Amino acid sequence: MPAVALLLAGCGEGAWLNRRSAGPTGGFLEANRQDPALSGQGRFLASVVERSGRATLLLQEQPGGTVIRLRHFQGHQPHSSPSLSWTGRYVAALVQQGAQRVALIEDRATGALHRLPLPADRTAVRLSLAPDARRLAVQVAQRGQWRVQAFDLTGLLEPDLPGGMAVQGGGPGAPP
Repeated sequence: MPAVALLLAGCGEGAWLNRRSAGPTGGFLEANRQDPALSGQGRFLASVVERSGRATLLLQEQPGGTVIRLRHFQGHQPHSSPSLSWTGRYVAALVQQGAQRVALIEDRATGALHRLPLPADRTAVRLSLAPDARRLAVQVAQRGQWRVQAFDLTGLLEPDLPGGMAVQGGGPGAPP
């Protein structure tokens, strides 16, 4: 038996994990939470939840569960594949715009929205933002083949490095 299997076989459910609820979802359906993503420092949790029958991005501060408003994601639904930078300054996710899925990145510190469209012959499936926000990887389907495209964001976003200050709200002009 492999070492990992032996390690896991010796642990009862929850024996080595300290489980905790992600907190209340503020009117969203908790039972349908999916695609969880933590910021690098673990302070923010993004997940996709159902609201009025649509997949919606939910950002919460941890461990209390306070819901943080994302001003640019409200008008673009459904959402999938959230990803966060180190402090949670940048929130990236896929959104449906017409017939195409587009990667959006919201800068919560400045309130800016960055859109990364893909060629029409590619369908975005999943994305991952590097913790420092310098690169974004997007898994795409193209003519029945899976591919990964990497985007260099150094000219677009400021780095979000460990030790940086996490933002609390949704940028200038956003309601608390």
